[in-house]
Amino acid sequence: QVQLVESGGGLVQPGGSLRLSCAASGRAFSIYNLGWYRQAPGNQRELVATITSGSNINYADSVKGRFTISRDNAKDTVYLQMNSLKPEDTAVYYCNAQRPSFGSYWGQGTQVSVSS
Repeated sequence: QVQLVESGGGLVQPGGSLRLSCAASGRAFSIYNLGWYRQAPGNQRELVATITSGSNINYADSVKGRFTISRDNAKDTVYLQMNSLKPEDTAVYYCNAQRPSFGSYWGQGTQVSVSS
């Protein structure tokens, strides 16, 4: 079992930056594929970025060139560096860890608000 705790959200002006962190507790963090997802009010949860256990990375088209996902297996943490933030990036951001046969786990979410 894996428990995930996100942090780093907040209110930022358009064009600003935030760095989200997701700390994991449990076993074998390094074997999990990790991802950041977001959900805006009235919308479905959508993929933002993923990083596999082998560090293959994928981004949603809407964040390419602005967001960077990374992982530190020594610290059992995955990060999302968000630059050039836009009002449409406003959402609750969730961390996910998943591995076939091991399950899929979610954090409680952290609010990101982009507004002037």
